[in-house]
Amino acid sequence: MDARLRYATIGELRALLDLREVSPNELAHETLEGLGTHGSALLAVATILPDRARREAARAATLIDRKASGRLAGIPWGAKDLFAVRGAPTTWGVPAYRDRLEAQDATVVRRLGAAGAVLVAKLATIELAGGWGYRYPGASATGAARTPWNTNHWAGGSSSGSGAAVATGVLPFALGSETSGSIVTPAAFCGVTGLRPTLGLVSRAGAMPLSWTLDKIGPLARSALDAFDVLRAIAGPDAADVDTLASTFRYVPRGSNGRRIPGRRRPRLPDLPPVGSLASLRIGYAESDFTEAPVPGARVAFGRALADMQRIGATWVETALPNDLPYGAIVSLIGGVEGAAAHADLIDGAEFETLVDQTQKASLLAAREVLARDYVDALRGRRLVQDAFARIFDDVDIIATIARPDGAPPVDRALDVEALNFPDAPPGYRSIVAAGNVAGLPAIVVPCGFTETGLPVALQLVGPAWSEPLLVAVAAWYQSVTDWHTRRPPDRSP
Repeated sequence: MDARLRYATIGELRALLDLREVSPNELAHETLEGLGTHGSALLAVATILPDRARREAARAATLIDRKASGRLAGIPWGAKDLFAVRGAPTTWGVPAYRDRLEAQDATVVRRLGAAGAVLVAKLATIELAGGWGYRYPGASATGAARTPWNTNHWAGGSSSGSGAAVATGVLPFALGSETSGSIVTPAAFCGVTGLRPTLGLVSRAGAMPLSWTLDKIGPLARSALDAFDVLRAIAGPDAADVDTLASTFRYVPRGSNGRRIPGRRRPRLPDLPPVGSLASLRIGYAESDFTEAPVPGARVAFGRALADMQRIGATWVETALPNDLPYGAIVSLIGGVEGAAAHADLIDGAEFETLVDQTQKASLLAAREVLARDYVDALRGRRLVQDAFARIFDDVDIIATIARPDGAPPVDRALDVEALNFPDAPPGYRSIVAAGNVAGLPAIVVPCGFTETGLPVALQLVGPAWSEPLLVAVAAWYQSVTDWHTRRPPDRSP
């Protein structure tokens, strides 16, 4: 793959395209070649789409020639293999669905096409995006996707193919989805930026449902600014997803006295707030999250990251999630019941036996036996979690914490012996992956260092609903004063 193009940001590729130093077709060709070598070597690729890539590259070239192109015109990208792509297999990671073709594009695929982005591949995912109970990283039709930092280790979560493909430098961005950690985890394990939007900001029409209450779609990219470019292209109301119909942007900023200023609802995401305004923020954090991480190598990186973050000049406020709410149990019960309902036909059919992971099959069957009152209690618990965050955000603008407590686990190790999630009700924000997903809140993950063995670790910023521009602005500031997001994994060219 051309050295100018590998690891280039959206902005760098935009400049090359606008200067005619590379054409959309040449860029697509180089990307397809990289996916076939570097991406496939990491088991990150489900299906390469050369014909569609060439068609969309030709259209992007026309837009650029007419000077009618936007930020993403001609930029190649990949879709997690649970998004419908017309005429292409959409397997959901299930072996029995290898040859199933879709009749139309998912809304996010269509919106990126309208922006001129060039779809080049479907990317690997865990079967049924996790299905609430898989035990091994290899629970997928394509096997366990690997982080390029150490190919004996997992890329993380059901968006593992998306994280690995961006991290290995063949794609500037990819789309993933998150129900409980599947953008946060691969972003952290692969050393890339991941942006989980507010529930309802991005349409899920045409995406495999796992949990109607929890599912969210967002980008994995090289930087916070790149991720925001993608989010702006895919965000907004869609009649095909009723949860988006109330998604007009309504984040309310603070005034100089710390009180929130009533704001107007907006039909789209606004620009990022100016860098100079960030010093007036109130940032909630728990110092113990950074200084008492259970793995010594990660603890050093997190401590340094906190010191770097505090250079922003904001007011830092010690806060914490309540320790009496079972965040993990709430997200698992809601997601398990809704996942079993969404895939009832599969569970009842012969294809069910083709699922790779026995624990996942057992969990799907068990979720069908959950009592209605227990499901309703979990939904009530969700409201308590939302109320807890509302109280925190009365005092602070955003929360800063860590993404995962350690680097990626080995691909052959059972996930139930790994600390991918902290236990319920610990101090600080160590349950924030589950809690933030229960509450439907946005988050951004940015690389912040490495473990002693060279695996990436990451910061996580979480804000109130619709605060994506503020989260991105803070993350972009952090990336302007550090260089972790520009580090490249070892070159293991096939």
